[in-house]
Amino acid sequence: MLNVSMHPAENFQADSREIILASSSPRRKELLERFGYRFRVVEPDPSAECGICSRETPPELVARLAYQKAANVIEKIDSGLVLACDTVAECVAIILGKPENRDHAKQMLERLRGRNHSVYSGLCLWDKASAQRHVRVDVSRLWMEPITDSQLEAYLDTDQWIGKAGAFGFQDGPDWIRLDQGSATNVVGLPMEMLERMLAELHLT
Repeated sequence: MLNVSMHPAENFQADSREIILASSSPRRKELLERFGYRFRVVEPDPSAECGICSRETPPELVARLAYQKAANVIEKIDSGLVLACDTVAECVAIILGKPENRDHAKQMLERLRGRNHSVYSGLCLWDKASAQRHVRVDVSRLWMEPITDSQLEAYLDTDQWIGKAGAFGFQDGPDWIRLDQGSATNVVGLPMEMLERMLAELHLT
């Protein structure tokens, strides 16, 4: 199934409960605002966002990191519903997180060009009062055109790669990235369709 839209459906109704977003990501905040959710931000400590294990698969990694972020923020609040998410790209069995610098971003894009790759997001919802917590993983499949070195350098010059898993921003509209399967919002960093389903299944008293 393919969903290239990054906007809510015409009949979409956002869950009315306030969400505590455990993230500093401007893209996640923008998506929640666009879809009409009520939320506030409580950032997790940096220590909650690290710890890659070489034996983990991409789905295991993002699920664990989303859980870690939620667990960290749940200790900072008295009540509320915490939403945490973690996103990575994966290509030829190599996990690609956020690039550390321009050279690292270049290495990532060189690995991706001319290849299929996947983007995984782990999403954790954790309610403080009931202690209910749910973790799920979404995946999208993409294709990157075999862009030239000059095209790659021109993109790096834009700085649009900063802070983005796999060193590219799907929402920025590069014509050399194609979504073949899954959700566009997942690629951006917060799978809104999955969030809607998880909230509908979370019954709080």
